[in-house]
Amino acid sequence: MVKLNKIYTRTGDDGSTGLADGSRTNKDCFRVRAYGEIDEANSAIGVARLYTKNVELDRSLARIQNDLFDLGADLSTPTLEDDSKSLRMVQSQIDRLELELDALNVDIAPLKTFVLPGGSKPAAYLHLARAITRRAEREIVAMAKEEQVNPLALKYINRLSDYLFVAARWCNTQGRTDVKWVPGAER
Repeated sequence: MVKLNKIYTRTGDDGSTGLADGSRTNKDCFRVRAYGEIDEANSAIGVARLYTKNVELDRSLARIQNDLFDLGADLSTPTLEDDSKSLRMVQSQIDRLELELDALNVDIAPLKTFVLPGGSKPAAYLHLARAITRRAEREIVAMAKEEQVNPLALKYINRLSDYLFVAARWCNTQGRTDVKWVPGAER
C-alpha cells in the first residue's frame, strides 16, 4: 500500500527517480517517460470527466483512470525473476475495455472521412487524451526495444486510444456533430 507522509524527498534533485522495485534510474529514460505519458493521459481524462454528463461513460472513464494507475505501476516495475508479486496489466482489463468500446460504437455511423479533434467539450478533451495515449504507446514501444515490457501493457494502451476515439465521437452526439476533415478546404 502507498503511504506518502512527505511529498518532497530531495532524492530526485540529481535527475534520478526511484522505481517500484527500489532501484533508481534517470528521469529521462524510456520507462519513466512512458509512465509519465500515462499520467498525462490520465489527467486529460480527468478533465474530460468534468464535462461528461452520461453516468455510464463517466463510470467507464473512472475505471480507465484506475487502470492507468495499474499500467503506471506495471511500467514502473522492472521485470524480476519472481514477478508474481508485481502489479501487472491482465487480459480481463483489456476485455472489459473492448466490451465498453463496442457498446459505445453500436450507435455511431461508420466514418466516411477523418474527424478533427473537437466538437463538444468532453469530446475535445477525449481527443486530447487519445493523442497523449498514442504518445505513451510510442514511448512503451521504444522502451520494449531496450527492456522487457508486459505485452498486455502494450495491448491495453493500444486499445485505450481506440476507446478514447470512439468515446469522443459518442460525446459528439454519436458522431453526428463530429468536426469533419475537408481535404484541401483551405487551398
